[in-house]
Amino acid sequence: MTMSASLRLLVVDTDQFGAAAADAVLRRLPAHRPRLGVATGDTPIPLYRELARRHACGQIDLRTALLIALDEYVGLGPDDPDSYATYVRTLVAAPLGIGTENIVIADGLAPDPDLEAANLDTRIEALGGVDVQIAGIGSNGHLAFNEPGSAWESGTRVVQLSEQTRQDNARFFGTVADVPHRAITQGLGTISRARSIVLLAAGTAKSAALTAAVSGPIDPHVPASMLQRHPAVTVIADRAAAAGLSLRGEHR
Repeated sequence: MTMSASLRLLVVDTDQFGAAAADAVLRRLPAHRPRLGVATGDTPIPLYRELARRHACGQIDLRTALLIALDEYVGLGPDDPDSYATYVRTLVAAPLGIGTENIVIADGLAPDPDLEAANLDTRIEALGGVDVQIAGIGSNGHLAFNEPGSAWESGTRVVQLSEQTRQDNARFFGTVADVPHRAITQGLGTISRARSIVLLAAGTAKSAALTAAVSGPIDPHVPASMLQRHPAVTVIADRAAAAGLSLRGEHR
C-alpha cells in the first residue's frame, strides 16, 4: 500500500491522542482571527478537551477564532440538545471563551434547507475560507456527511443520510428512529478548499475506512479518499484505527 506524499500520518497511543491532535491543529492555525473548521462526534472530544486545558492554563488564546461547523441535522434547531449547534457551543466554544457570534453553522430549522446550504458556502467564502479543518471519518468512509458516491466538487448541500450512518449515530439519540434522515453538510469541494486538514480516527471500527481512505485508490465510494488530493493533510490515528495500515508514518 502507498500513501500520498502530501499526507502526514501520526499514530499515537490513546492517552496521547488529544495532545497530538491539538499540536497538529495549532501548528497550522494563524494567530490573528483564525478560522477553525470543527467536526462533531466522539472522536474530536479529546482534542477539544486538550485545547480547553491549554486555554485554562493560559497557553493559548483562541477567543477571536471563528468556528465553522461541517454539518447540521435538518429538523434540529440550535437549542435542541442533539443538534450540532449545541455540541459546538457547549463542547468547543464555551470552554475556549469563544462567543456564539463567532460560530458559523447551518440552521437546521431553516424554511428552505437548500438555500441555507448555498448561503453557508457563500458565507465561508466571504470569511476567507477555513484555515484548519478538523475532520473525522465514518465507518463507511464518509467525510462530514458526504456519503459514498458524493461528487468530488460538491458544495454545501442537503443530503440523505445512509442507514449505516444513522445506525452509527443512534447512540447519540437513544434509538435509530430518532436520528434525522437528512443533514446540511459541507461538500467535498468545500472541504477541499480548506488550507489544511487534520483528520482524526480512533477505534477498531474506523480501521477499514481509514485504510481505504489513505492507502487505497481515490474512489468516490470512499469519500475521505479525496484527502489524498489535498496538499496539506495530517492524519492522527490511535493504534486501533491504524491497525490496517502498513505505512511509513510517525509513531509515538
